[in-house]
Amino acid sequence: MVIPHSLEPALKLQDVHLQLSSDAGPVHILKGINLEIGRGETVGVVGPSGSGKTSLLMIAAGLENTTSGSVQSCGTTFNGLDEDGLAAFRRDHIGIVFQNFHLVPSMTALENVALPLEFAGRSGAFERAKTELQAVGLGHRIQHYPGQLSGGEQQRVALARAFVTEPDLLLADEPTGSLDQGTGEQVMQMLFDLQNRYGTTLILVTHAPELANKCARLIQLADGQVVGTTVPLSNG
Repeated sequence: MVIPHSLEPALKLQDVHLQLSSDAGPVHILKGINLEIGRGETVGVVGPSGSGKTSLLMIAAGLENTTSGSVQSCGTTFNGLDEDGLAAFRRDHIGIVFQNFHLVPSMTALENVALPLEFAGRSGAFERAKTELQAVGLGHRIQHYPGQLSGGEQQRVALARAFVTEPDLLLADEPTGSLDQGTGEQVMQMLFDLQNRYGTTLILVTHAPELANKCARLIQLADGQVVGTTVPLSNG
């Protein structure tokens, strides 16, 4: 049966386990995760350090392979895809924002934002990148290099880069973790503004309750398992 595009979940994990090797022996990081996230939904993932939050994002991005279980994202099942197939999927469907920006230091803000469009072979990459930088308030900084920008400005460049391809799914891993509170609030407001504009599905990992509570649903992890799902009071 063909599922209509609008009814497919943005992300579906079924009995996902992740076990990695260490000097002390195997480490069981994710333990039977079952999770379904609808298209356009905003989901905050919370839990103590070591609970598996970042690993969950890595699995969702196809950057880490499951030990067992299945991953389906935007109508594509990851099981059986090789590295090239996963890279092509990320290019076409996923945006990622990291805590530490991950900008290319030798490229200007404009070049950093245009990069995923160039990888995808899309025309008008630099005009599109300029428009996205203007949307995050950096139209006057497009020729600056990351080292010439503040932390907040670098994260805004990272936001522009993540959204420039209009991804179906945006994964944000502690996007304000390296920023002061005021700057972090500005960056998060921009993130949610962009998410709303494009209707992007957002999965946000954060230790900050005030940021997680901006999402429509919270998923709590502990010891590699989902231990709770709640709707923040502000959204209830």
